Amino acid sequence: MKAKIAALSIVAIALIAIFMMIDAGGNWDYVLPRRAKKILAIILTGCIIAFSTMIFQTITNNRILTPSIIGLDSLYMFIQTFVIFVFGSTHFTLMNNNVNFLISTGGMVLFAGLLYKFLFKREGQNIYFLLLIGLILGTLFSSLSTFMQVLIDPNEFLVVQDRMFASFNNVKTDLLITSFVLVIGIMIYFWRYIKYLDVLALGRDQAINLGIPYDFVIKRFLVVIAILVSIATALVGPITFLGLLVANLAHQFMKTYQHKYLLVGSALISVIALVGGLLIVERVLAFSTTLSVIVNFIGGVYFIYLLLKENKA
Repeated sequence: MKAKIAALSIVAIALIAIFMMIDAGGNWDYVLPRRAKKILAIILTGCIIAFSTMIFQTITNNRILTPSIIGLDSLYMFIQTFVIFVFGSTHFTLMNNNVNFLISTGGMVLFAGLLYKFLFKREGQNIYFLLLIGLILGTLFSSLSTFMQVLIDPNEFLVVQDRMFASFNNVKTDLLITSFVLVIGIMIYFWRYIKYLDVLALGRDQAINLGIPYDFVIKRFLVVIAILVSIATALVGPITFLGLLVANLAHQFMKTYQHKYLLVGSALISVIALVGGLLIVERVLAFSTTLSVIVNFIGGVYFIYLLLKENKA
């Protein structure tokens, strides 16, 4: 298992080195700082999405679900569209990256917190009921966003459209620092509960029989997932299928039930996918498309494959 982790680490480091040095032309003072911001954003976003999706699939016991089913991506687009619809694209809350980041992240975390609080108010509430409500609310947010996008000025719609896709080209350093600090704090809090993941993978009834305080642990995992997804989405934008892709590839490649290996493996695969995809976009496709389009296309095809595979099984 350690050999597989080492192999993934070598591939990830090699791709990062290629990305940092290719076509630099000796202009290291200019090239390295700009590319370093992209790499840091990729590492942070890739690890966040991989971690949150792996945990989410474990607690739901379903490998075709991702945290986006709760509706956080749709809520992010609703918040961005609402701000432009009400205040315009030149308003302070949209122009100031820190304020926009805090509003977006805070709104998504607040939504998830209220959702969990009301749905877990009664003891023994089924987690699939939570997913169903999240799916319905996500559809509502998406419909409201589309309604407002039809009404706003075409020039302001371009600003909204720019936020519909993840972008690693305009990442702000101050947002990276804030995100890293938040993620480190969440990881420190999360570390005490990681020991429960291997048992939760057995299912709700088995976990309870083995002495896991199921509702208590699930609530905390869901809050951690909501915060992580909110940070990733607010930092670079929504990447719908990345988590589905890397989590399932990690299961197939690692072939283990131990989450200490699965989490690290999925994070490394995510970094490899993002850095490799960015190299293709910049060096092969000459920026004719975006990284999120490629990831969502491959992830969407893989999602269909998983559905057909489950149907045959």
